[in-house]
Amino acid sequence: MRNDLLAVLGGLFSADLLSLGRKGSIVSRSVQVDSENYDYQIYLPPDVEKVKDTPVIVFLHGIRERGSGGLIAAEGTLSAILKSYLKKIPAIVLFPQCRPGVFWSDSAMDRMVMRAIEQTSEEYNADEQRLSLIGVSMGGYGVWHFAANYPEKFAALVAVCGGSPIVHGDRYNAIAEKIGKTPAWLFHGADDTIVPVGESRSLVEAIERHQGNVKYTEYENVGHNVWLNVLGEKELLAWLLRQKTN
Repeated sequence: MRNDLLAVLGGLFSADLLSLGRKGSIVSRSVQVDSENYDYQIYLPPDVEKVKDTPVIVFLHGIRERGSGGLIAAEGTLSAILKSYLKKIPAIVLFPQCRPGVFWSDSAMDRMVMRAIEQTSEEYNADEQRLSLIGVSMGGYGVWHFAANYPEKFAALVAVCGGSPIVHGDRYNAIAEKIGKTPAWLFHGADDTIVPVGESRSLVEAIERHQGNVKYTEYENVGHNVWLNVLGEKELLAWLLRQKTN
């Protein structure tokens, strides 16, 4: 069972925003890129077919969840646990899956995610002004890739123990220049030995230099499993859902 995924989602979606008696659903979809099909999953809140302009949150997983069969089964234990978390959020949650051996910045993964977003938004009449990105570890790097390459597309960015995917030049200022005023909230453990905390610190400093809209939470004596601390950030979901593009 993917404990990091469950922990982050459990923390993000802990606000009691919907009646606990109502249940959403997790459905499977696919999208084609270069003649290859990619499976992904979507969490749908109750009665989503009857509601217009529902927000969409895209969740980018970490390196251990890479695969080709879809991140979440439509049925089973993991699906049931996720439903119990997700039924508290009045938003569509999109779960793309990165293929083994590549990263979210790979060209095919980029196109897969963007097509999945487009397909999901069209199918469920989603609110294009309330499209947000959340990423953990490798997914945190993915947040900055998509935010920088599709400026003004996303209403809010949440990067948990992530970093700059740019490998040449001024890695941090390049991202800060591109994301502009997009609201961003970064989380990192001070003792992370997998993704150095300097990645988030440098991104925050660059965004502040460019007068961007950034929040930063760093936890002392915490390593790469910082997502466990995100469990305590009860304001995160409300903050995320408040954001809209102009």
